[in-house]
Amino acid sequence: MEIFGVDIGGSGIKGAPVDLDRGDLATERHKVLTPQPATPDAVADGVREVVQRFDWQGPVGITYPGVIAEGTTVRTAANVDKSWIGVDARTLLSERLGGLPVVVVNDADAAGVAEMRFGAGRDRTGTVLLLTFGTGIGSALFVDGILVPNSELGHVEMHGREAEKHTSTKAKDDHGLSWEHWAHRVQKYLLYLEKLFSPELFIIGGGVSRKAHKFLPLIEDVRAEIVPAKLENNAGIVGAAMRAAEQGEHRVSAATAPDPSGGV
Repeated sequence: MEIFGVDIGGSGIKGAPVDLDRGDLATERHKVLTPQPATPDAVADGVREVVQRFDWQGPVGITYPGVIAEGTTVRTAANVDKSWIGVDARTLLSERLGGLPVVVVNDADAAGVAEMRFGAGRDRTGTVLLLTFGTGIGSALFVDGILVPNSELGHVEMHGREAEKHTSTKAKDDHGLSWEHWAHRVQKYLLYLEKLFSPELFIIGGGVSRKAHKFLPLIEDVRAEIVPAKLENNAGIVGAAMRAAEQGEHRVSAATAPDPSGGV
């Protein structure tokens, strides 16, 4: 079964059809740069460009880098334009895609569900925390495989400012930090989260997961196991497609369920 997934990030919008039996992209993904400013209309145009590249006509799962309330309304906009706040993202994106069925989910939550099903968190119980390092820091918190949505732990305060301003890969690049220096910052962040949640496992995602060998061995004193995301930077695309498939199944189940009133 194939469903289309799109991952909206602070620097790029990428997507592809996803093979949900394998938990991997069915074909090479297409990516466009996130427009600046990243307003709702401009980002929606970027999503349309990605989807139209494949002549896709079915359901589409789309990630958003912030809090999504009730699967549709944007509540935060840390790394995109503030005009996103209050927008009905599902309606906007569906209309821009010509009425295709759309599901919108927090970007790190999408990456997390993909990693828990197909990747580094598969068959893991207890508390698992996935962190995506990129323009900001996203988080997905799981307890015995159940997602606690919209955790947004990149915004916890450290050193008098949000953690992602100090510890994201954007911060690393902007300040020209060495891998050793950046690993030290990541270590402090993980130790802080460990005090709050005592996870058994940290999964490190985002594009930097491809270079895990350069910094994970430098992280010390963290009790939890720390592993790179197996799906790397495709996890968000896969998770978005998974959510779209689940919503489709839910709609089918609801439509075929017996009428509790007996048809009266």
